[in-house]
Amino acid sequence: MTALGDDLDKNYDQFLIDALATGCVWGLEGPEGWALCDSESYPNSQVMPFWSQPEYAECHRLDEWQVYEVVAVSTEEFLDDWLPGMHDDQFLVGVNWNEELAGVEVEPLDLLEDFDNALEDQS
Repeated sequence: MTALGDDLDKNYDQFLIDALATGCVWGLEGPEGWALCDSESYPNSQVMPFWSQPEYAECHRLDEWQVYEVVAVSTEEFLDDWLPGMHDDQFLVGVNWNEELAGVEVEPLDLLEDFDNALEDQS
């Protein structure tokens, strides 16, 4: 598996493709809950990162996230429960961040819309 590159839009598109193909996304869960960090783009906002492959998430188990475990979330649960819940909690979603923690930060309902569009394109 190739590491995620510097083309953040390509990494984002890969997230959609992989999540629909494999049926799950991957996050980091620790003793205090799911990994969160401050947004680089939106002041006073927090981001919860997710990846489309466990290997992508695994490389982020460093420093403050070293005690976190890579945990799968089914794509169906992610779309039906997580994204609406993250919207309600006012979190952003970090999508397929590369090893430098660079990546797209998106509103949960915008990501949900992109998934809907990707599903339409598949049919």
